Amino acid sequence: MATKARTGKKLVIVESPAKSKTIAQYLGEGFEVDASMGHIRDLPQPSDLPAELKKTSVGKFAVDIEHGFEPYYVVSPDKKKKVAELKAKLKDADELYLATDGDREGEAIAWHLLEVLKPKVPVHRLTFPEITKEAIQRAMAELRDVDESLVDAQETRRVLDRLYGYEISPVLWRKVAGGLSAGRVQSVATRLVVERERERMAFRTAEYWDLTATLAPAAGKGADDGGAGQSFTARLASVDGKKVASGRDFDDRGQLIAKNAQLLDEAAARALAEGLEGADFAVRSVEEKPYTRRPAAPFTTSTLQQEAARKLRFSARVTMQLAQRLYENGYITYMRTDSTALSDQAVTAARRQASELYGGEYIPRSPRVYASKSKNAQEAHEAIRPAGDSFRTPAQVAKQLSGDEFRLYELIWKRTVASQMEDAKGSTATVRLGAVAVSGGAAGRDAEFAASGTVITFRGFLAAYEEGRDEAREDTENGGSAAGQAASGDGGRLPALTQGQALHALELAPNGHQTSPPPRYTEASLVKTLEERGIGRPSTYAATISTIMDRGYVRSRGTALVPSWIAFSVVRLLEEHFHDYVDYDFTAEMEEDLDRIAAGEQAGSEWLSHFYFGDDDNPGLTRIVNGLGEIDAREVNSVEIAPGIILRVGKYGPYLEKPLPEGAPEGTAPERANVPDDLAPDELTAEKARELMETAGPEERVLGTDPHTGHTVVAKSGRYGAYVTEVIPEPTPEQLAAQPVEYYKNGKPKPPKKPAKVKPRTGSLFKSMTVDSVTLEEALALMSLPRRLGEDAEGNAITVQNGRFGPYLKKGTDSRSIGSEEEIFTITLEQALEIYSQPKTRGGRTATPLLAEFGEDPTSGKPIVVKEGRFGPYITDGVTNITVPRSTAIEELTRERAIELLAEKRAKGPAKRPASRGRSGGGRTKAGAK
Repeated sequence: MATKARTGKKLVIVESPAKSKTIAQYLGEGFEVDASMGHIRDLPQPSDLPAELKKTSVGKFAVDIEHGFEPYYVVSPDKKKKVAELKAKLKDADELYLATDGDREGEAIAWHLLEVLKPKVPVHRLTFPEITKEAIQRAMAELRDVDESLVDAQETRRVLDRLYGYEISPVLWRKVAGGLSAGRVQSVATRLVVERERERMAFRTAEYWDLTATLAPAAGKGADDGGAGQSFTARLASVDGKKVASGRDFDDRGQLIAKNAQLLDEAAARALAEGLEGADFAVRSVEEKPYTRRPAAPFTTSTLQQEAARKLRFSARVTMQLAQRLYENGYITYMRTDSTALSDQAVTAARRQASELYGGEYIPRSPRVYASKSKNAQEAHEAIRPAGDSFRTPAQVAKQLSGDEFRLYELIWKRTVASQMEDAKGSTATVRLGAVAVSGGAAGRDAEFAASGTVITFRGFLAAYEEGRDEAREDTENGGSAAGQAASGDGGRLPALTQGQALHALELAPNGHQTSPPPRYTEASLVKTLEERGIGRPSTYAATISTIMDRGYVRSRGTALVPSWIAFSVVRLLEEHFHDYVDYDFTAEMEEDLDRIAAGEQAGSEWLSHFYFGDDDNPGLTRIVNGLGEIDAREVNSVEIAPGIILRVGKYGPYLEKPLPEGAPEGTAPERANVPDDLAPDELTAEKARELMETAGPEERVLGTDPHTGHTVVAKSGRYGAYVTEVIPEPTPEQLAAQPVEYYKNGKPKPPKKPAKVKPRTGSLFKSMTVDSVTLEEALALMSLPRRLGEDAEGNAITVQNGRFGPYLKKGTDSRSIGSEEEIFTITLEQALEIYSQPKTRGGRTATPLLAEFGEDPTSGKPIVVKEGRFGPYITDGVTNITVPRSTAIEELTRERAIELLAEKRAKGPAKRPASRGRSGGGRTKAGAK
């Protein structure tokens, strides 16, 4: 058999076209670089399996659960053409280089390529922590084989997620609502958000008072003349030697739990303030300590997502999309990493740049070394940093990047350079001062105040970068961080003070405070909590948060994440019947087990068998699902809000209900009230629930009978507002019997079919109408819409109707708004023709009113507005357009969410061809798979 003639060509396969273009610039002659466009294979839906497999042990999950949990993979339909192209190129190549990403998923993609392409030439595996010439040269010198243990870990994860989702999700469909999903990480993330909302619902506010004193040093004996007259604030710390209670001294039930603290009420605080008027204040002690602050470690995936959310207001998904593009185009290192380590070249580059920009005194004598703190840290990669053995400053790349790309690159550059700079240094002074009340009911009481101030004498790394932080309860209780500093006496420079020095009290202000509930999670704080608990992988957090928002479990309000009532139902069901599978420690242990598989310490198939089938100590998922018994769906979807008022999660959303009293006549409908969509769960207090029940109109009111059809007409309150509709009666036995008989090919009659259900006519009430007041005549008119006015000169029909955003005329595809809903029944054809005779604006569309305005976009600097488009409402800044998600009502849309959606659209870049699909799934194949 003739051997293949050598061509000298080397085929390099990466995941994405952007990555292939960048790498191709650095490889020498003879290399051809192509992209697999992510995974080329995935688990099919069980319904898509070949008929001969559907009744086998493969049929339920597309995984052979009886033979080592072997996945049955198929080439994705949209990847068949790409696979054919790669096979054709491989025929002309002498060597194959698999250069997919260096994480578990990238390793699995490389393994899939091997399995499908079946190369007969030498195969090399290589990875690039960054896409630079130097990194590629180093990678070419460190070729290896595909890591089977990493592949096993990734495939185990893929199968695990299939088993988890396919066994538990159907339970949610049956007992909560269709279209829901359960997931190993998404369900736990949802539980975290729901638990925080439960804490807020159970929280009881406590009130406490204190004093804030504004003081200045008195000139004269014992005073430093340089400090005379310089005022500062101090906060009341103790009265008669006993600490004054602050917010942290209360529990979430509003009870004072600090045994050594005394609670001041308003009367006591005001009496003390009055008694201290004219009292002699003096410094009782001065303590000064050196202040040192170290820079934060370079970015990991998790900390990058957190900081980008705090400083740039990017969602985790936007951050990862932008980071992916920066990596693929050679600007930063690989963005999926748990490591805070920097290479020797990166440390040298950071120190050199800090020295050049800020001076030699700003870098420490020896390089800083950072150890990863994450529970499941993998040290396979470096931290996220600017690419290259020497860094490009933000100014050097500004013209090459989009606005959001530049902002993220600048953040990464600053953090990296700062991580190798000197500590910030200074001093912190803490002063105790006081006086004895001289008048009123508080006379003779000793009041001691405290103040502290930090002075930075050497900025160190702060010259380049300062890390952000999440909101704490104290910020809210003290009215924000600045106010909090003032109220606590913790701020900037204090005047020079000495023990015994006299002070003038310029103002004594009693301050009332209320304790605050725990703050809701933001994307940043949720990512932080997931990582700290070891749940999931930071590289998947962006997708996880997107999933729980897309599923309707969580919505954003500003930067806060608010759970829906349906999330409460889902979490309750999972906690009661699948407790281990939403347990934080259990989920973290699963992640540790996957790490052991990646290290080659355990086989994936054995672990999956233990997880699914169980053993003596563990029942296993399948036994738990099969032994569930009866789940009371009504109970799972119910929450008691107040005595006698229950919240139900129904098919069309949440509503309140008063259970019927015992002995109520059969057929009596319970009182109900809809819950506004924009009302957060913790805002539905007992008082609010009673208010909604008292103000709720009748759920349904019979208006009469349509004289033309004989159908009953009713007015109802629905989730999206009040409306009228007709009640279509069920067909009678006589009508069913009169249906035409259909026959099988053998001549036998088919069973009689139920007639197709007739869709009832409906009509939304005008804003001026209510369920209580609407009449039968008005209802019949509303149900008759759209109203035909006539035709124009060309024979085009013109109608008038009511829409989601108001009344309008319609002629073909040309719509025009009209003034008011009442005009729907009064406007004439002549008036409509006059409106249509006016010139069109904005590319042929009518100039309809803006649906919402959100001010200036921070990236483009242009005004953000919401408009009604051909395919529904959309957000635009005049440059970028994005459709408003179906799960978001216009009324709920906030400025922050609009900015985030526009940023996500920009981050996606130019639209890709439909056939181009991102990374998804991946893994092994069963023998005989396509």
